[in-house]
Amino acid sequence: MKNLYKICGLYTECDFHYPIMTRRSEKYLCEESHTPDIVIPFLKEDMDAVYKENPELSLDDQEIIATTRFFYLNLLKFDGFMLHSSAVAVDEKAYLFSAPSGTGKSTHTEQWLKLFGDRAYILNDDKPGILIRDGQVFAAGTPWSGKSDLNRNEVLPLQGICVLTRSAENWIKPLEGMQAIFSILNQTLRPTDSARMDKLMSLIDACINAVPVWQMGCNISTEAAKLSHAAMSRGTLG
Repeated sequence: MKNLYKICGLYTECDFHYPIMTRRSEKYLCEESHTPDIVIPFLKEDMDAVYKENPELSLDDQEIIATTRFFYLNLLKFDGFMLHSSAVAVDEKAYLFSAPSGTGKSTHTEQWLKLFGDRAYILNDDKPGILIRDGQVFAAGTPWSGKSDLNRNEVLPLQGICVLTRSAENWIKPLEGMQAIFSILNQTLRPTDSARMDKLMSLIDACINAVPVWQMGCNISTEAAKLSHAAMSRGTLG
């Protein structure tokens, strides 16, 4: 069913057919009439391609994957991209924790919720948008949030990005230059055409020049959350 939504601050027309995306997108519904910036049709052929590669996936999962790719590739035109990460908000600022699936990014952000209580919430638990606006960087909640419904229709200033690894001891250090670029590139959606790839690289470069990127080894503890917040809330690599 076609509806108009506002996602990442953009008017987005979507033709969702299956329950999960229909439910998750409700909080993004736009009541006003407006020409859409992005139009996501019913992506039957894309879903068929997903099913061919992964026949175990449900129709819901196929729609999630197909529409994720369509939206985020189009977001590049509006100076935005996706980072595979869990985004937690504290005091109206966003902190992103990125890692390969199964490493524990959601587990780490859960420790932030325990540490900060009502001051904290999950902005998006898997695929937040990163937006470059007039030299500033923002994180945006979207209805594409992995296996969970944890997402909010908000756009917040991005305070920092942290790449997580498992460790018995907690430690954190800055990532700069090519290390920072590749840490983000490895956890985003890469276009297949050179023009959009060039745009993605320019956005990543703008992002890391404005927002600190960190690497952290952590265990499952509120002490890990305290350490990452103490470093990232400073807002600089110095």
